[in-house]
Amino acid sequence: MIDLDALGNAILAGERAALARAITLAESRRADHRELAQALLQRLLPHSGKAIRVGITGVPGVGKSTTIDALGSYLTGLGHKVAVLAVDPSSTRTGGSILGDKTRMARLAVDPNAYIRPSPSSGTLGGVAAKTRETMLLCEAAGFDVVLVETVGVGQSETAVADLTDFFLVLMLPNAGDELQGIKKGIIELADMIAVNKADGAGATVARAAAAQYKAALHILAPASALWSTPVVTISGLTGDGLDTLWAKIEDHRARFEAKGLIVEKRRQQDVKWMWAMVQDRLQARLRHDPALKARTPKLEAAVASGETTPTLAADEIARALGL
Repeated sequence: MIDLDALGNAILAGERAALARAITLAESRRADHRELAQALLQRLLPHSGKAIRVGITGVPGVGKSTTIDALGSYLTGLGHKVAVLAVDPSSTRTGGSILGDKTRMARLAVDPNAYIRPSPSSGTLGGVAAKTRETMLLCEAAGFDVVLVETVGVGQSETAVADLTDFFLVLMLPNAGDELQGIKKGIIELADMIAVNKADGAGATVARAAAAQYKAALHILAPASALWSTPVVTISGLTGDGLDTLWAKIEDHRARFEAKGLIVEKRRQQDVKWMWAMVQDRLQARLRHDPALKARTPKLEAAVASGETTPTLAADEIARALGL
């Protein structure tokens, strides 16, 4: 039997083994484990929420891991406690590697003031992101005051990470001419800051030119808030150049939005959004696991595909079976 009071107190004392145990409990598919995890989260909720939550995305090859390793090490050097979490939609199909996450961030992996946790290795993207959110709350209760949430995959995961965090950082490659052609407007609209990486050595000049092009592209878009215009900076995850400026801008954003109560408001909206995401996950789980529905849905799909019945009538039958 798990002593939730003892486990909660150990987490508040910053014991890493207790934190790891609680996260494993939260990620479990067992109903009894989920109940215990929710009871624990409810107890720890008043001690969470104080961290700066930063989402980080970027195209493959942009140097996310190197940058997070360097940024995290810079922050622990300033006295922060840093948790790095991952949201990986590909893990819902193939599984993720804990060792992979550790070796990608070699310095942080051995830093006593840092904690790296990969995304769960199964479930829907919504489920993975929800587990990441619960892990974030547990890390905050354990005293981590900066949480970096990395999107390992592409597509939906960017929106998921933006919905988990206070500040969304988009890393870009220096070859802006090519990059701008394929840039997804939706991601840029989510960005609170763009950082052009690999601005070191011969790449520094190219990175500055790319930054100028990104700034020009941003002028086309209306700012999401009157309080903030998306800045563009150049950094090097390899050398650490520009990370001080990058972090100063994140702190500036935090101060401006916190002063207006907008961080709290944004998080409340995110919580409501995640509530509905979890409702959707529960309904999908019923569809996947209910024996009667599992037997009936292929027949309904075939009937719709052959034109024997309408999609609406088939959906109504499924809804009735779910008690809706």
